[in-house]
Amino acid sequence: MGRPPMEKRSRVPEPTISRLATYFRCLAELQDQQVAVVSSEEIAFRAGVKASQFRKDLSYFGEFGVQGLGYPVPHLLRRVSSILQLDQAHKVALLGAGNLGTALAGFPGFSRWGFQILWIFDASPAKVGQSINQIVVESSSALPRPLGADLGILAVPTQAAREAAQLLVDSGVTALLNFTGAHLHLGPQVTVRNVDLTHELAVLAYHATQLQKAVDP
Repeated sequence: MGRPPMEKRSRVPEPTISRLATYFRCLAELQDQQVAVVSSEEIAFRAGVKASQFRKDLSYFGEFGVQGLGYPVPHLLRRVSSILQLDQAHKVALLGAGNLGTALAGFPGFSRWGFQILWIFDASPAKVGQSINQIVVESSSALPRPLGADLGILAVPTQAAREAAQLLVDSGVTALLNFTGAHLHLGPQVTVRNVDLTHELAVLAYHATQLQKAVDP
């Protein structure tokens, strides 16, 4: 009875999962604004996609909304939250207590999505023992050890990325958000999302230049 839905979900394209996270953010904003019902066109506009793409993405997970009447915001938010497993708490281990790590540890938006940073590690003796957002920084030399965390965040220098990632994986973490700038591949058993801030700024620089050329040819 339980196998067909899982098999269907296993075929969901990765870009669809990424867009679902965007839909969740849009729906959360609509709920905060006390919007009761929303059209596919409105959600698509907010998410920067076509309405047909939005409906296709939802179709992987069953029927949503009522034709011609739109989508009840609280119900759709709960459904998308369930699909993304955001209706349950996720324990997070953060490795790196520098400027970026400290900023990430204090980001209030994580709790809205069910992410709880419970451990912070750093290799610097100067950082160990400090409290960041009421979490005491531990030495990374204490790793690996069982943490009970399913997610990890890497905010260490680029040269330390692979070793730090392996420490978290050996501690039971199966999915990593990597801010180090190193492009990590840790095998099929570990999911890695590589976030290269320099890369993103380079793309923005290109688009900013193109916009300036259009304004002032």
